[in-house]
Amino acid sequence: MEDLERGVEQKRRGKLQYSLEYIFRKQEVGILTAMVQQENSHALAQSLLLPAAGQLSWLCCGKLKAMDSVSSLSSDPFVKVHLILNRKKWKKKKTSVKKNTLSPYFNEVFVFEVPFSQIQNVDVVISVWDHDKVTKNEPIGKLFLGCRATGNQLRHWSDMLSNPRRPLAQWHILQPPDVVDKALGLKSHLKLPLHSR
Repeated sequence: MEDLERGVEQKRRGKLQYSLEYIFRKQEVGILTAMVQQENSHALAQSLLLPAAGQLSWLCCGKLKAMDSVSSLSSDPFVKVHLILNRKKWKKKKTSVKKNTLSPYFNEVFVFEVPFSQIQNVDVVISVWDHDKVTKNEPIGKLFLGCRATGNQLRHWSDMLSNPRRPLAQWHILQPPDVVDKALGLKSHLKLPLHSR
């Protein structure tokens, strides 16, 4: 997946930045997503992972790939976060839909309880979607982090575990959904859906 970070898909899908933190005492991983960085023609997003219930979070995405068929200049994006435990979908949360924008701003909190005994068996999948009232929702891009990740995503995950109670932000490139699903090695009946209902 590191090769894709330098390739064409970077321009088509975008980037996602998240900061990771795990508090061992609370055994919670929360996702705090933050500001937009504009960079050339790349779609960008920033988010933070923080382990505290009730902590404010927000997500901004910039220069996302336009997905609406009527207007090729916009999308109606939202974000899904899946927790995968032992290669099986475990928990899921999603943001509200932001209408007619390629640079949405979300102000939402995601908190997942993850016992430390399971933290090495968890993958976090973050995906950006285009909401469509007429047809099915379309994925814009995905990424995952955890012990099975590679490159910058694995380093970011390892840094989170090595620095408890400290948020660590880093930019990551959104990948095509099928590339992420294949990298996760999910069985076909457990594969993350390409379309949501």
